[in-house]
Amino acid sequence: MFSEMRRKNQALRPAECEEILSICTHGVLALDGDDGYPYALPISYVYADGHIYFHCAVEGHKLRAIRRNDRASFCVVSQDDIVPERFTTHYRSVIAFGRMRELESSEKRAAIELIAHRYSPNESDESITAEIDGSFARVCLLELAVEHMTGKESRELMEMRKKSTN
Repeated sequence: MFSEMRRKNQALRPAECEEILSICTHGVLALDGDDGYPYALPISYVYADGHIYFHCAVEGHKLRAIRRNDRASFCVVSQDDIVPERFTTHYRSVIAFGRMRELESSEKRAAIELIAHRYSPNESDESITAEIDGSFARVCLLELAVEHMTGKESRELMEMRKKSTN
């Protein structure tokens, strides 16, 4: 169903992919857009237990695309260091594939709380609750249930990591 990675020796282990998803704060969500055009958008997210959560307005292009076709991919780049003298880039990235859905009531509340705590970690629970309560009706929460995930890093980073563990 999913294409096999060509350079398997550069593949990240699942735990490394999850760590990248847990650390990064934004990525690119790719959906089936209008008139057969792909629709890819930069978006903030939070990752928890095999699910990626996003928030958005209660209507718009993103929701129309998801309602038409719930399949999506999400890409996060955790490292992208250009090395001009070597004509290369030291990179590390993850791509997750899965199905999107709109969350309802208690699930929606739990997801928005995850996002709020992730992006406003120094705010009090009272402040977060007040902010969520004030915007809850105007926000949609989306979940990407990860079905398949791949991660890859450049050969140079892979070699550096091997040397540091020996």
